[in-house]
Amino acid sequence: MGDTKLWGINSLRAFVKYLVRRIVLYVIALWAGLTICFFLPRLVPIDPVTVILSRVTATGAFIDPETYANMRKTLLYLFGLEGSIQEQYFNFLSKAIVGDFGVSITVYPSKVNDLIAKALPWTIGLLATMALISWVIGNIVGLLAGYYKNKIMAKAVQIFAIAVYPIPYYVLAIIFVFVFCYLLRIFPLFGSKGVGFKVSFSLDFISSVIFHSFLPALTLFIVNLGWWILSMRALTINLSEEDYVKFAEMRGTEKKIILNKYIFRNALLPQITQLTMAISTIFSGAVLTEFIFSYPGLGQLLWMAVSSSDIYLLMGITSLSIISVTTSALIVDLVYPLLDPRVRYEERHV
Repeated sequence: MGDTKLWGINSLRAFVKYLVRRIVLYVIALWAGLTICFFLPRLVPIDPVTVILSRVTATGAFIDPETYANMRKTLLYLFGLEGSIQEQYFNFLSKAIVGDFGVSITVYPSKVNDLIAKALPWTIGLLATMALISWVIGNIVGLLAGYYKNKIMAKAVQIFAIAVYPIPYYVLAIIFVFVFCYLLRIFPLFGSKGVGFKVSFSLDFISSVIFHSFLPALTLFIVNLGWWILSMRALTINLSEEDYVKFAEMRGTEKKIILNKYIFRNALLPQITQLTMAISTIFSGAVLTEFIFSYPGLGQLLWMAVSSSDIYLLMGITSLSIISVTTSALIVDLVYPLLDPRVRYEERHV
């Protein structure tokens, strides 16, 4: 009884130590990413206040010096450019933590938060769905292709995955646009018609979203599928050579049990980590894919920010991506010991 209680206390201490260490690393990584995000755009010789005021004066409107000075002061306040660089830095960090990324230059006076909020559901709906579907199918196919590696079908799957994986998704996107939109004319050449505007749950709107999202979804699915097949196949082949798997085969254990309990569960652990990190990167968007298909997600928004030198919109999307990646890594670190008992054992003996 005393040994059990002592073991429980040691386990709790190890968990607290593990938790504190991971949270400290999370805070450091988050701070470093946001710091780079703050200073990097300031190396570009662009004054957002001057850009906006020049647009006003370019229309031919007359602005007296006092009004001009007041407008400049107001814009400096809106863009967080008041005070020294240290004051601007701490002001940026305090707002970024709560998700306030300021005002967009290109779509002034719209807030960056509002622009991201409109584009984010489309990116999540496209990329997250395709990431999950390709992950599930790729792992199942890769598991079977790895375990039955000498079968003709397994070799054909391997050839397909090797052929598809190196293809950049934007190259495949251009090919699909040329074939299905230009030659066959099955899908519209500009894919954003009916998508991203008046959102509703009507049958017409849902069918329009599915129709216009099919090609970009298919592009991302095929490219991601190749990677998941190859990675799961490699893990399966390595695990198939382990002694406990060979022993189970010698005992006459059913192949279904070997695949499920002996190979799949162990191979799935690193794949879960990869999936979490893959989903976390959707906040940066598949820029070129969304641009090619005119899909109104974060990738399209990021392209607009870069092409129009909208540093605040660019900082907002980048900061959101940094926060999502670091938070996903923290979640993986906290959940992984629950999935793999070996990690818990190592942590108790650190």
